[in-house]
Amino acid sequence: MSLSTAVSEVDDWYVVSVHGDLDMATAPTLRQFISTLHMSRPLMILDLRGVGFIDSTGLGVIIGVLKRLRTADGELRVAVDVARVRRVFEITDLTKVFRLYNSPEEAVADPYD
Repeated sequence: MSLSTAVSEVDDWYVVSVHGDLDMATAPTLRQFISTLHMSRPLMILDLRGVGFIDSTGLGVIIGVLKRLRTADGELRVAVDVARVRRVFEITDLTKVFRLYNSPEEAVADPYD
């Protein structure tokens, strides 16, 4: 399955919407897309509500984005409501690293630390 991405802006946040499977074949597409964003605003919400599957390569890209944003004193929040995708974050203990939300709106409403 192919991967599609789009970006929008809500308040001070970039919202990157992802649709498709995020795996070894498609993860480079997400990495490339995010690298084209101007990082003058290092607050990002990754909207994974359109993702049906994620593997370790996809998680690696997301962790790379987090590291990049943190070096710019930014933050990455993840919106995910698909149970099997959310479960991957839970079983890998990445819920200790990422703030997970059910929607981008919920993520924006949470005050930034």
